[in-house]
Amino acid sequence: MIRLKTEEGTIAVDNAVYTNIAGYAATNCFGVKGMAVRSMTDGLVHLLRREAMGKGVRVTFQDDNSIAIDLHIMVDKGVNIRAISASIIKEVRYFVTKSTGTEVSAVNVFVDSITID
Repeated sequence: MIRLKTEEGTIAVDNAVYTNIAGYAATNCFGVKGMAVRSMTDGLVHLLRREAMGKGVRVTFQDDNSIAIDLHIMVDKGVNIRAISASIIKEVRYFVTKSTGTEVSAVNVFVDSITID
């Protein structure tokens, strides 16, 4: 949790806020099928529903009050993974900073699976 001190008081922003914003921004990028999570029981990668997309995001709080974000995603077949990753990094950094005022030090994108429809 990040605490921001202002003249009027303290603002505390919970981890769930960051994971939801980052998950929403990532899944709205072209070519992203959704957020992914690897099952501990069978080791398979599963696509997360919209309500649970925060589970595919890990936020690490830094000492300088910035955050690092790890995203686990599934992409559509035939898309340029490098271009999608660059787009995701830009979008997530922009939306998290715009929504919370918190500096994002790093956005790491992990492509866990490619869907074939």
